[in-house]
Amino acid sequence: MEGRKILYSAVQPTNNLTIGNYVGAIKNWVNLQNDYDCYFSIANMHAITVRQVPAELRQRTLSVLALYLACGVDPEKCVLYLQSHVSAHAELCWVLNTFTYVGEMERMTQFKDKSARHAENINMGLMDYPVLMAADILLFQTDLVPVGIDQRQHVEIARDIAQRFNNAYSPTFKVPEALYNKVGAKINDLADPAKKMSKSGENPNGAVFMSDDRDTVIRKFKRAVTDSDAEIIYDPERKPGVSNLLSIYSAFGGKSIEAAQADFAGKGYGEFKLAVGEAVADKLAPVQAEWKRLLADKAYLDGVLKAGAENAARAANRTLAKVYKKIGF
Repeated sequence: MEGRKILYSAVQPTNNLTIGNYVGAIKNWVNLQNDYDCYFSIANMHAITVRQVPAELRQRTLSVLALYLACGVDPEKCVLYLQSHVSAHAELCWVLNTFTYVGEMERMTQFKDKSARHAENINMGLMDYPVLMAADILLFQTDLVPVGIDQRQHVEIARDIAQRFNNAYSPTFKVPEALYNKVGAKINDLADPAKKMSKSGENPNGAVFMSDDRDTVIRKFKRAVTDSDAEIIYDPERKPGVSNLLSIYSAFGGKSIEAAQADFAGKGYGEFKLAVGEAVADKLAPVQAEWKRLLADKAYLDGVLKAGAENAARAANRTLAKVYKKIGF
């Protein structure tokens, strides 16, 4: 829509998505699509930096698409597409590689973390991941990138690369800004609240998946780590476990942190953890039913991806054509 800011975001189709992915990204997208011109991508090109089983990757890609739709992401309000269907991502990434320094990539937190976790497969794609992410963002002349605090580095490197290119030639890319989520931007692991909730966490009870049934959700919350005293207050430094549960309750119950805290004044941890689990399970139930229905309609899902790829490619190729002209291609 004319005059609206452009927003870009993506999630990888690896493993099951957690409630952290839902709160940190998908739930916000449903609201953001009403206020911005949004490009939402399923980032399957990023996914192959870690070895994938091809048939499983294809299946999970459709599953993630169906989940987006079940959560309320509307392809009539946004551009929803599969990254690999738009070749401009890879083409711009190659050009931007020549404006990116090896030292910058070696210092990236995610590269260091993933190298430690996948020591047997430290590939160039893993190192180059932030440049592909910069290409994702810059292709659409993006104004805003909704991120959690842990993704700040990726937006900063995209800004640096954009400014470097613009200075070398002439203004070509918009320099994007990070859009930080105020509540629930970072949902932490239930078993180890010092860590972000991850699809690949070591303790299976630490992550709650969007596909978990009600009993599983409540069981995981009952086992969530709190602390030794019995006070239910929001204090991330002193009480990370309790604060994480309050963030989750706030996000799924549609309440402020203050209101969430007030709900549990004088209550015990057992009652608190059960209530958080029930709030999450209640919210997931209708989403899961719609998700299942959509997964059975492959023709519809394929149609969404086809239309999304056409719309995304139209915008992306405009930017790529400008870049190619500037560099002499």
